[in-house]
Amino acid sequence: MLFRLPSEEKLTDNKLNEFIAKHDAECAFRFKHLKDAYETDYQIFHQKPKPDYKPDNRIAVNFAKYMVDTFNGYFIGNPIKISVDGDAAGNIKKYVELLDQYNDQDDNNAELSKICCIYGKGYEMYYVDELGNIGITYLTPFDAFMIYDDSVLCREQYFVRLYIDSNDVLHGSVSDAEKIRWFTQKGKLIWEEEEKIHGFDGVPATEYVENKERTCIFEPVMSMIDAYNKAISEKSNDVDYFADAYMKILGTMLGDDEVEHIRDNRIINFDGDANQLIVDFLNKPDGDTTQEHLIDRLEKLIFQIGMVANISDENFGTSSGIAMKYKLQGMSNLAKTKERKFTSGMNRRYKLIFSNPVSGMKENDWVKLHYHFTPNIPSNVLEESQIAGNLDGIVSQETQLGVLSVVDNVQSEMEKIESEQEKAKTDPVMTQMFGGAGDGKSGVLEEPGNGSKET
Repeated sequence: MLFRLPSEEKLTDNKLNEFIAKHDAECAFRFKHLKDAYETDYQIFHQKPKPDYKPDNRIAVNFAKYMVDTFNGYFIGNPIKISVDGDAAGNIKKYVELLDQYNDQDDNNAELSKICCIYGKGYEMYYVDELGNIGITYLTPFDAFMIYDDSVLCREQYFVRLYIDSNDVLHGSVSDAEKIRWFTQKGKLIWEEEEKIHGFDGVPATEYVENKERTCIFEPVMSMIDAYNKAISEKSNDVDYFADAYMKILGTMLGDDEVEHIRDNRIINFDGDANQLIVDFLNKPDGDTTQEHLIDRLEKLIFQIGMVANISDENFGTSSGIAMKYKLQGMSNLAKTKERKFTSGMNRRYKLIFSNPVSGMKENDWVKLHYHFTPNIPSNVLEESQIAGNLDGIVSQETQLGVLSVVDNVQSEMEKIESEQEKAKTDPVMTQMFGGAGDGKSGVLEEPGNGSKET
């Protein structure tokens, strides 16, 4: 759901109350359902109880959590790498690293990505803390919503953050492009007199989305997950039916003592013609094969439609090379879509942060940042090193190092290489051993007529 307000129209108390009511409805009827699914609270646990004489097992297989955690680990298990180009790359790089480390941004990115996986969208808010540093935090759709204008560009106009205190009173804040205001809802909105200039050139928040439709990763398969839980629960009930099956004895009459004797001692012994006796169990029609086919079909469809690989499949671990890529193709397509959405959100993040004078950066320095996403899959370091070696002389050193999964920070690795090369040039031992000694002298390994001149 998008909250939109014409750009020429101001956010009045009535309009804000209307938006809050719509937000509460979306939280109650959609987001809570998705949150419950991730936390293993499915419909199967809320169905009407069966009579006491019938087995009533309730089993839920949490495909939602599995899909979220698997895809999120694949997408952002490896932290996002940021490279910088331009003359002032050093200063920008140092500030971005300081900013990200100060806010523990690798963890923030992972949590924000998981929120998008569960709810289809999530929010990031920016502020200046009590130490005068820029802070970044993430919020779920339960805690906030963004209000856009009604133009085709869908520009951010207001960011509303909500929270409920221990007395069950709703509090919140509204941020526009210049300032932040705080309110309390007690029948009507009561605004605090204090307003604060936030210092960012725009609404100090960003909405991150999983996809354009803002659907979560397991939302398309929720009906199949509920059907799977129902089927496997009934399967468990049938097992109990079999264990507690009724015994029928035809051809003789047993007294209560004899029935108790059979039950306790597990022995049946009758006088007379055995051919006239029938002793066996009453069994309901066996639907085991049908149930197994349904369960297997649902499981395959859940992963197929959800487009998340079932890495627990016994056949998955034996795949390698191009076969592995084919198995991960669906998940890779989802990751590429999310990567573009995440890149757009991060562009807005640094654009807003660099616009704040506290950052000390130029307003347009954010365009020099480039983000690199590396899927978290088992890597063949030998193969990567061979590819990097084959690229020598064809691409830049930065691109070469970017191929290697063992290199976390390409810029830092390039600086280390340069530092080692400079050190080798000035190391007297290395110089004497491998030639190129200063003062026109040959190295100890050089002989006259072999790469050096006799003096």
